[in-house]
Amino acid sequence: MKVALIGLLQSGKSTILAGLSGKAIPPAGSTKIEEAVMSIPDARIDWLSKLYKPEKTIYATINCLDVPGLSFADEHGRAAARRLIDQVRTVDMLTLVIGAFENSADPAKYLTDLSTELLLADLALVTTRIENLEKQVSKPSKTQTHDKTELELQKKLQAALEQEKPIRSAIADDAELEMIKPLGFLTLKPMVVAVNTGEEQQNKQFDFAGRVDPSMMVSVCAKLEYELSQLDADSRTQFMADLGITESAAAKLANACYRALGLISFITVGTDEVRAWPIKQGTTALDAAGKVHSDIKRGFIRAETFGYEDIKTLGNEKAVKAAGKTRIEGKTYVVQDGDIINFRFNV
Repeated sequence: MKVALIGLLQSGKSTILAGLSGKAIPPAGSTKIEEAVMSIPDARIDWLSKLYKPEKTIYATINCLDVPGLSFADEHGRAAARRLIDQVRTVDMLTLVIGAFENSADPAKYLTDLSTELLLADLALVTTRIENLEKQVSKPSKTQTHDKTELELQKKLQAALEQEKPIRSAIADDAELEMIKPLGFLTLKPMVVAVNTGEEQQNKQFDFAGRVDPSMMVSVCAKLEYELSQLDADSRTQFMADLGITESAAAKLANACYRALGLISFITVGTDEVRAWPIKQGTTALDAAGKVHSDIKRGFIRAETFGYEDIKTLGNEKAVKAAGKTRIEGKTYVVQDGDIINFRFNV
Protein backbone atom coordinates (compact mmCIF):
# COMPACT_ATOMS: atom_id res chain seq x y z
CA MET A 1 0.00 0.00 0.00
CA LYS A 2 1.22 3.48 -0.88
CA VAL A 3 0.10 6.92 0.25
CA ALA A 4 1.22 10.18 -1.35
CA LEU A 5 1.65 13.33 0.73
CA ILE A 6 0.66 16.35 -1.35
CA GLY A 7 0.85 19.98 -0.31
CA LEU A 8 1.76 23.48 -1.39
CA LEU A 9 5.30 24.81 -1.11
CA GLN A 10 6.36 25.22 2.53
CA SER A 11 3.33 23.26 3.82
CA GLY A 12 5.60 21.14 6.02
CA LYS A 13 4.78 17.75 4.52
CA SER A 14 8.44 16.69 4.28
CA THR A 15 8.90 17.46 7.97
CA ILE A 16 5.73 15.50 8.80
CA LEU A 17 6.96 12.49 6.82
CA ALA A 18 10.36 12.70 8.50
CA GLY A 19 8.56 12.62 11.85
CA LEU A 20 6.53 9.59 10.75
CA SER A 21 9.38 7.62 9.19
CA GLY A 22 12.56 8.78 10.90
CA LYS A 23 13.99 9.58 7.48
CA ALA A 24 15.97 12.78 6.99
CA ILE A 25 14.15 15.85 5.67
CA PRO A 26 15.03 16.27 1.97
CA PRO A 27 16.92 19.45 0.98
CA ALA A 28 14.85 22.55 0.25
CA GLY A 29 13.94 22.94 -3.40
CA SER A 30 14.08 19.20 -4.14
CA THR A 31 12.09 18.28 -7.25
CA LYS A 32 12.31 14.53 -6.69
CA ILE A 33 9.52 12.38 -5.25
CA GLU A 34 11.02 10.81 -2.13
CA GLU A 35 9.85 7.51 -0.65
CA ALA A 36 9.81 6.48 3.01
CA VAL A 37 8.28 3.76 5.17
CA MET A 38 5.80 4.81 7.85
CA SER A 39 5.28 2.50 10.83
CA ILE A 40 1.76 2.26 12.27
CA PRO A 41 1.91 2.72 16.06
CA ASP A 42 -0.04 -0.02 17.82
CA ALA A 43 -0.47 -0.28 21.59
CA ARG A 44 -1.37 -3.97 21.17
CA ILE A 45 2.06 -4.71 19.70
CA ASP A 46 3.71 -2.74 22.52
CA TRP A 47 1.86 -4.78 25.16
CA LEU A 48 2.47 -8.15 23.48
CA SER A 49 6.18 -7.38 23.11
CA LYS A 50 6.43 -6.78 26.84
CA LEU A 51 4.70 -10.14 27.41
CA TYR A 52 6.64 -12.30 24.94
CA LYS A 53 9.96 -10.40 25.02
CA PRO A 54 10.68 -11.32 21.38
CA GLU A 55 13.96 -10.92 19.51
CA LYS A 56 12.13 -8.69 17.01
CA THR A 57 9.06 -6.46 17.17
CA ILE A 58 7.59 -5.48 13.81
CA TYR A 59 4.78 -2.98 13.31
CA ALA A 60 2.55 -2.73 10.27
CA THR A 61 3.91 -0.27 7.71
CA ILE A 62 2.74 1.85 4.78
CA ASN A 63 4.98 3.17 2.01
CA CYS A 64 4.77 6.95 1.65
CA LEU A 65 5.66 9.23 -1.24
CA ASP A 66 6.69 12.80 -0.47
CA VAL A 67 5.65 14.82 -3.52
CA PRO A 68 7.65 18.07 -3.95
CA GLY A 69 5.75 21.18 -2.90
CA LEU A 70 3.25 22.45 -5.45
CA SER A 71 2.76 26.01 -6.62
CA PHE A 72 -0.24 27.38 -8.49
CA ALA A 73 1.00 30.97 -8.58
CA ASP A 74 1.58 31.02 -12.36
CA GLU A 75 1.23 28.79 -15.43
CA HIS A 76 4.77 27.45 -15.10
CA GLY A 77 4.05 26.36 -11.53
CA ARG A 78 0.69 24.87 -12.49
CA ALA A 79 2.23 22.85 -15.32
CA ALA A 80 4.93 21.49 -13.01
CA ALA A 81 2.32 20.71 -10.34
CA ARG A 82 0.15 18.80 -12.82
CA ARG A 83 3.12 16.70 -13.94
CA LEU A 84 3.83 15.78 -10.33
CA ILE A 85 0.17 15.06 -9.58
CA ASP A 86 -0.06 12.73 -12.59
CA GLN A 87 2.88 10.72 -11.21
CA VAL A 88 0.91 9.64 -8.13
CA ARG A 89 -2.09 8.10 -9.91
CA THR A 90 -0.84 4.62 -8.97
CA VAL A 91 -0.88 5.24 -5.19
CA ASP A 92 -3.68 3.85 -3.02
CA MET A 93 -4.57 7.05 -1.15
CA LEU A 94 -3.70 10.73 -0.75
CA THR A 95 -2.85 12.80 2.30
CA LEU A 96 -3.36 16.52 1.69
CA VAL A 97 -1.06 18.57 3.91
CA ILE A 98 -2.46 22.01 4.67
CA GLY A 99 -0.15 24.65 6.18
CA ALA A 100 -1.74 26.57 9.07
CA PHE A 101 1.26 27.53 11.17
CA GLU A 102 1.23 31.25 10.47
CA ASN A 103 -1.41 33.81 11.43
CA SER A 104 -1.61 34.85 7.78
CA ALA A 105 -2.23 31.30 6.55
CA ASP A 106 -5.62 30.50 5.04
CA PRO A 107 -6.09 26.72 5.45
CA ALA A 108 -9.55 26.67 3.83
CA LYS A 109 -8.17 28.37 0.69
CA TYR A 110 -5.19 26.00 0.57
CA LEU A 111 -7.52 23.02 0.76
CA THR A 112 -9.71 24.51 -1.99
CA ASP A 113 -6.68 25.11 -4.21
CA LEU A 114 -5.42 21.54 -3.81
CA SER A 115 -8.86 19.98 -4.23
CA THR A 116 -9.53 22.04 -7.36
CA GLU A 117 -6.28 20.91 -8.98
CA LEU A 118 -7.13 17.27 -8.28
CA LEU A 119 -10.57 17.76 -9.83
CA LEU A 120 -9.06 19.45 -12.90
CA ALA A 121 -6.48 16.69 -13.32
CA ASP A 122 -9.26 14.07 -13.27
CA LEU A 123 -11.41 16.15 -15.63
CA ALA A 124 -8.57 16.26 -18.16
CA LEU A 125 -8.22 12.46 -17.95
CA VAL A 126 -11.99 11.90 -18.27
CA THR A 127 -12.17 14.20 -21.29
CA THR A 128 -9.38 12.33 -23.06
CA ARG A 129 -10.97 8.99 -22.22
CA ILE A 130 -14.35 10.12 -23.62
CA GLU A 131 -12.72 11.26 -26.86
CA ASN A 132 -11.01 7.87 -27.28
CA LEU A 133 -14.17 5.90 -26.46
CA GLU A 134 -16.29 7.90 -28.89
CA LYS A 135 -13.91 6.88 -31.67
CA GLN A 136 -13.93 3.23 -30.54
CA VAL A 137 -17.70 2.76 -30.26
CA SER A 138 -18.25 3.92 -33.83
CA LYS A 139 -16.44 0.80 -35.11
CA PRO A 140 -17.68 -2.80 -34.68
CA SER A 141 -15.44 -4.70 -32.24
CA LYS A 142 -15.49 -7.38 -29.57
CA THR A 143 -15.40 -4.67 -26.88
CA GLN A 144 -18.04 -2.40 -28.41
CA THR A 145 -20.73 -3.19 -25.82
CA HIS A 146 -18.30 -2.69 -22.96
CA ASP A 147 -16.98 0.53 -24.51
CA LYS A 148 -20.50 1.96 -24.85
CA THR A 149 -21.19 1.21 -21.18
CA GLU A 150 -17.93 2.83 -20.13
CA LEU A 151 -18.60 5.86 -22.32
CA GLU A 152 -21.88 6.53 -20.53
CA LEU A 153 -20.13 6.14 -17.18
CA GLN A 154 -17.33 8.52 -18.18
CA LYS A 155 -19.90 11.14 -19.22
CA LYS A 156 -21.52 10.80 -15.79
CA LEU A 157 -18.12 11.29 -14.14
CA GLN A 158 -17.46 14.32 -16.35
CA ALA A 159 -20.73 15.89 -15.22
CA ALA A 160 -19.83 15.35 -11.56
CA LEU A 161 -16.37 16.88 -11.98
CA GLU A 162 -17.79 19.89 -13.80
CA GLN A 163 -20.00 20.44 -10.73
CA GLU A 164 -16.83 20.30 -8.59
CA LYS A 165 -17.77 16.91 -7.10
CA PRO A 166 -15.17 14.14 -6.67
CA ILE A 167 -15.46 11.01 -8.76
CA ARG A 168 -16.07 8.87 -5.67
CA SER A 169 -19.42 10.68 -5.22
CA ALA A 170 -20.63 9.56 -8.68
CA ILE A 171 -19.86 5.83 -8.45
CA ALA A 172 -23.03 3.77 -8.00
CA ASP A 173 -21.73 0.24 -7.46
CA ASP A 174 -18.75 -2.14 -7.54
CA ALA A 175 -19.18 -2.80 -11.27
CA GLU A 176 -18.67 0.89 -12.06
CA LEU A 177 -15.75 1.03 -9.65
CA GLU A 178 -13.98 -1.92 -11.30
CA MET A 179 -14.52 -0.40 -14.74
CA ILE A 180 -12.65 2.82 -13.94
CA LYS A 181 -10.20 1.70 -11.25
CA PRO A 182 -7.28 1.08 -13.65
CA LEU A 183 -7.34 4.73 -14.73
CA GLY A 184 -6.11 5.94 -11.32
CA PHE A 185 -8.51 8.81 -10.80
CA LEU A 186 -7.25 11.00 -7.97
CA THR A 187 -10.64 12.00 -6.56
CA LEU A 188 -11.63 8.35 -6.34
CA LYS A 189 -8.90 7.59 -3.83
CA PRO A 190 -9.34 7.64 -0.04
CA MET A 191 -8.13 10.93 1.39
CA VAL A 192 -6.85 12.23 4.74
CA VAL A 193 -6.24 15.90 5.51
CA ALA A 194 -3.29 16.80 7.75
CA VAL A 195 -3.39 20.38 9.03
CA ASN A 196 0.13 21.48 9.94
CA THR A 197 -0.13 23.92 12.84
CA GLY A 198 2.21 25.92 15.02
CA GLU A 199 2.74 24.74 18.59
CA GLU A 200 0.37 27.40 19.90
CA GLN A 201 -2.40 26.32 17.49
CA GLN A 202 -2.47 22.57 18.14
CA ASN A 203 -5.92 22.65 19.73
CA LYS A 204 -7.43 25.08 17.25
CA GLN A 205 -10.57 23.98 15.39
CA PHE A 206 -10.49 24.50 11.63
CA ASP A 207 -13.62 25.12 9.59
CA PHE A 208 -13.62 23.44 6.19
CA ALA A 209 -17.37 23.89 5.68
CA GLY A 210 -18.14 20.18 5.94
CA ARG A 211 -15.76 19.28 3.12
CA VAL A 212 -13.64 17.01 5.29
CA ASP A 213 -14.78 14.01 7.33
CA PRO A 214 -13.65 14.89 10.90
CA SER A 215 -12.41 11.32 11.40
CA MET A 216 -10.13 11.80 8.39
CA MET A 217 -8.61 15.10 9.53
CA VAL A 218 -5.65 15.37 11.91
CA SER A 219 -3.95 18.50 13.27
CA VAL A 220 -0.18 18.02 13.33
CA CYS A 221 2.60 20.30 14.48
CA ALA A 222 5.28 19.07 12.06
CA LYS A 223 8.12 20.76 13.93
CA LEU A 224 7.14 19.19 17.26
CA GLU A 225 6.54 15.74 15.78
CA TYR A 226 9.93 15.80 14.10
CA GLU A 227 11.60 16.77 17.38
CA LEU A 228 9.79 13.90 19.13
CA SER A 229 10.95 11.42 16.48
CA GLN A 230 14.58 12.32 17.18
CA LEU A 231 14.34 11.33 20.87
CA ASP A 232 14.81 7.89 22.41
CA ALA A 233 11.68 6.18 23.78
CA ASP A 234 12.14 7.26 27.41
CA SER A 235 12.95 10.88 26.53
CA ARG A 236 10.00 11.01 24.14
CA THR A 237 7.62 9.72 26.80
CA GLN A 238 8.89 12.29 29.30
CA PHE A 239 8.70 15.14 26.78
CA MET A 240 5.13 14.20 25.85
CA ALA A 241 4.17 13.99 29.52
CA ASP A 242 5.60 17.47 30.09
CA LEU A 243 3.45 18.75 27.21
CA GLY A 244 0.35 16.87 28.42
CA ILE A 245 0.29 14.69 25.28
CA THR A 246 -0.88 11.07 25.57
CA GLU A 247 -0.69 10.24 21.85
CA SER A 248 1.44 11.95 19.26
CA ALA A 249 -0.29 13.61 16.31
CA ALA A 250 1.99 11.62 14.01
CA ALA A 251 0.54 8.40 15.47
CA LYS A 252 -2.99 9.73 14.93
CA LEU A 253 -2.15 10.59 11.32
CA ALA A 254 -0.58 7.19 10.64
CA ASN A 255 -3.63 5.40 12.03
CA ALA A 256 -6.01 7.67 10.08
CA CYS A 257 -4.20 6.65 6.88
CA TYR A 258 -4.44 2.99 7.91
CA ARG A 259 -8.21 3.28 8.43
CA ALA A 260 -8.71 5.21 5.21
CA LEU A 261 -7.02 2.40 3.30
CA GLY A 262 -9.48 -0.09 4.83
CA LEU A 263 -6.68 -1.95 6.59
CA ILE A 264 -6.75 -3.97 9.80
CA SER A 265 -4.03 -6.00 11.52
CA PHE A 266 -3.78 -9.60 12.55
CA ILE A 267 -0.90 -10.54 14.83
CA THR A 268 1.60 -13.37 15.14
CA VAL A 269 3.41 -13.83 18.45
CA GLY A 270 6.33 -15.77 19.88
CA THR A 271 9.72 -15.35 21.50
CA ASP A 272 11.28 -14.90 18.08
CA GLU A 273 8.92 -12.22 16.81
CA VAL A 274 5.79 -10.22 17.60
CA ARG A 275 4.41 -8.81 14.37
CA ALA A 276 1.41 -6.92 13.03
CA TRP A 277 0.33 -7.95 9.52
CA PRO A 278 -1.70 -5.43 7.50
CA ILE A 279 -4.61 -6.87 5.53
CA LYS A 280 -7.76 -5.51 3.93
CA GLN A 281 -10.98 -5.80 5.92
CA GLY A 282 -12.80 -8.94 4.78
CA THR A 283 -9.63 -10.99 4.18
CA THR A 284 -10.04 -14.74 4.75
CA ALA A 285 -7.74 -16.87 6.90
CA LEU A 286 -6.37 -18.54 3.76
CA ASP A 287 -5.34 -15.23 2.20
CA ALA A 288 -3.98 -13.98 5.53
CA ALA A 289 -1.81 -17.09 5.65
CA GLY A 290 -0.44 -16.17 2.24
CA LYS A 291 0.53 -12.78 3.63
CA VAL A 292 2.92 -14.56 6.01
CA HIS A 293 4.29 -16.99 3.40
CA SER A 294 3.05 -18.58 0.18
CA ASP A 295 3.92 -22.06 1.53
CA ILE A 296 1.63 -21.54 4.53
CA LYS A 297 -1.24 -20.70 2.18
CA ARG A 298 -0.46 -23.64 -0.09
CA GLY A 299 -0.39 -26.13 2.79
CA PHE A 300 -3.03 -24.47 4.99
CA ILE A 301 -4.64 -26.80 7.54
CA ARG A 302 -6.19 -24.46 10.12
CA ALA A 303 -5.79 -21.16 11.92
CA GLU A 304 -5.52 -21.38 15.70
CA THR A 305 -6.94 -18.02 16.80
CA PHE A 306 -7.70 -15.92 19.84
CA GLY A 307 -8.36 -12.21 20.33
CA TYR A 308 -5.97 -9.61 21.66
CA GLU A 309 -8.55 -8.44 24.19
CA ASP A 310 -8.74 -11.96 25.63
CA ILE A 311 -5.00 -12.23 26.28
CA LYS A 312 -4.89 -8.65 27.58
CA THR A 313 -7.69 -9.47 30.05
CA LEU A 314 -6.46 -12.92 31.10
CA GLY A 315 -2.75 -12.11 31.16
CA ASN A 316 -1.11 -14.81 29.05
CA GLU A 317 -1.67 -17.44 26.36
CA LYS A 318 -1.93 -20.31 28.83
CA ALA A 319 -4.81 -18.60 30.65
CA VAL A 320 -6.54 -17.90 27.33
CA LYS A 321 -6.46 -21.61 26.46
CA ALA A 322 -7.61 -22.61 29.94
CA ALA A 323 -10.59 -20.26 29.61
CA GLY A 324 -11.58 -21.86 26.30
CA LYS A 325 -11.03 -18.66 24.36
CA THR A 326 -8.95 -20.18 21.55
CA ARG A 327 -10.71 -21.08 18.28
CA ILE A 328 -9.94 -23.35 15.36
CA GLU A 329 -10.80 -21.55 12.12
CA GLY A 330 -10.83 -22.79 8.54
CA LYS A 331 -9.88 -21.30 5.20
CA THR A 332 -13.00 -19.18 4.79
CA TYR A 333 -12.90 -17.54 8.23
CA VAL A 334 -12.90 -13.74 7.88
CA VAL A 335 -10.01 -12.41 9.96
CA GLN A 336 -10.87 -9.74 12.53
CA ASP A 337 -8.75 -6.80 13.65
CA GLY A 338 -6.56 -7.87 16.56
CA ASP A 339 -6.83 -11.61 15.91
CA ILE A 340 -3.72 -13.43 17.12
CA ILE A 341 -3.19 -16.35 14.78
CA ASN A 342 -0.96 -19.43 14.66
CA PHE A 343 -1.26 -21.03 11.23
CA ARG A 344 -0.96 -24.81 10.97
CA PHE A 345 0.15 -26.06 7.57
CA ASN A 346 1.80 -28.96 5.76
CA VAL A 347 3.75 -28.82 2.49
